[in-house]
Amino acid sequence: MWLAFIICAAFSVRFPSIADIRGTGHNGAMTDIDADLIARLPLTDIGKVTFYKRDELTTDLICCDVAVGDKVWTFNEELVGWGLLVGHLERLPGFRGDWFAAVSQPPFATNETVVFSRQ
Repeated sequence: MWLAFIICAAFSVRFPSIADIRGTGHNGAMTDIDADLIARLPLTDIGKVTFYKRDELTTDLICCDVAVGDKVWTFNEELVGWGLLVGHLERLPGFRGDWFAAVSQPPFATNETVVFSRQ
């Protein structure tokens, strides 16, 4: 799991400091997504949601960037609570419901897909 997080974080210079959020590890790395974290992502404040994949040599890791104000939060599918996050984001008006199909195929391609953008 840590390798997956490091890969997503390394490629995302936009990754905000989240050391003050409950659910982080001893060095500030996110270890799970919980209700407290979801509360910091109010639907009315989300400006853009983008899903994409990172190539991890033998597998792909699905990641998600959520833009809230001037910060971009980066998550990945291996985090505990990923389903909670996706369920929350799916409540955005006009959220693209086919995101998984668009991002997952073809394998080993980034397939960056904007699933929500506030106009």
